[in-house]
Amino acid sequence: MAQNPLENIPVVTRNLLYVNVIMFVATLINPSFMKDTFAMAFPLSTEFRWWQPLTHMFMHDGFMHILFNMYTLVMFGMVVERALGTKKFILFYLITGFGAVLLHTGVEFLQVQQLLKEYPGVSAQSIYNSIPGVLGASGAVYGVLVAFAMLYPQARLTLIFPPITLDAKWWVIIFIGIELVTGITGTQMGVAHFAHLGGALFGWLLIRYWRRTRQIY
Repeated sequence: MAQNPLENIPVVTRNLLYVNVIMFVATLINPSFMKDTFAMAFPLSTEFRWWQPLTHMFMHDGFMHILFNMYTLVMFGMVVERALGTKKFILFYLITGFGAVLLHTGVEFLQVQQLLKEYPGVSAQSIYNSIPGVLGASGAVYGVLVAFAMLYPQARLTLIFPPITLDAKWWVIIFIGIELVTGITGTQMGVAHFAHLGGALFGWLLIRYWRRTRQIY
């Protein structure tokens, strides 16, 4: 009997893949219910539910969205999981996912406060309710990318397009720089850039902490 190729993927990475795919299929079947229930609404919105900070990181909006995130998760997550171990990796993944939504929500809150100053007659609750929900594994995946670059900074990586080869640390620095610029300038709307940055930041902090306390492996 042929071996299932997914069995070669470490247990946490493999199960994260399964959960994301199941949630995506459910979203295709009933998009309104899934997004309204499990995507991350603004915490002061009437649509917010206590479980959304967790469930939003298993939701995706479109085939390319989940394809890119899951491809990146499997490629780099399996390496990071083998380096950190099963327990540390699931903890790392969840913390970076929570860190992603924390920074994203914090930036949204500041933006709302600015809007309230500019339009004092507008109801704060109406603004809270108008903020679109955020969903996706991208924040945690950025944390995984940062962990890989910190653990294997000299690893040579080549993009599919353009076919440029650089050390992992330089690719991650470039990606974070792009996210920072596009997030500040708002030149790529509809993408949670600060969630990506939050996942990267918390990933960097956690790996540094584990190294300092000699708990990295």
